[in-house]
Amino acid sequence: MTKKELSRLYCLNREIEQEQRRLAQLKEAATNTAVKISGLPAVGCMSDKTAIAAEIADSQAIIEAKLQLAIVEYRRINQYIAAIEDSYIRQIIALRFVDGLTWFQVAQHIGGGNTSDSVRMALNRFLSTGK
Repeated sequence: MTKKELSRLYCLNREIEQEQRRLAQLKEAATNTAVKISGLPAVGCMSDKTAIAAEIADSQAIIEAKLQLAIVEYRRINQYIAAIEDSYIRQIIALRFVDGLTWFQVAQHIGGGNTSDSVRMALNRFLSTGK
């Protein structure tokens, strides 16, 4: 598996968070017409509510679809992790790609004098050799 493949879950989670923020803006706009929503054109008050309701429904559908994809990616990554013999590498992958921690945070969680560079390089070595 490559870093790009491992990063899919992280990217999906960021997209979900972004869409959830957009949904919150839309819901706020549904109750307050003075709210500016990025990406929506300014429209009249009557059609405003209709357009916002449609956007809310679309946003909820997008979130649901991305959540389903995230579940598939989560399972795929966890199956991959379970097949790795090295506990150290399993921890690195889980902390970085499932929990979404920074390299510094991964090193801190693992402890043992590890640095962000050492855990990153250990993963790179593992991915390049497959061992």
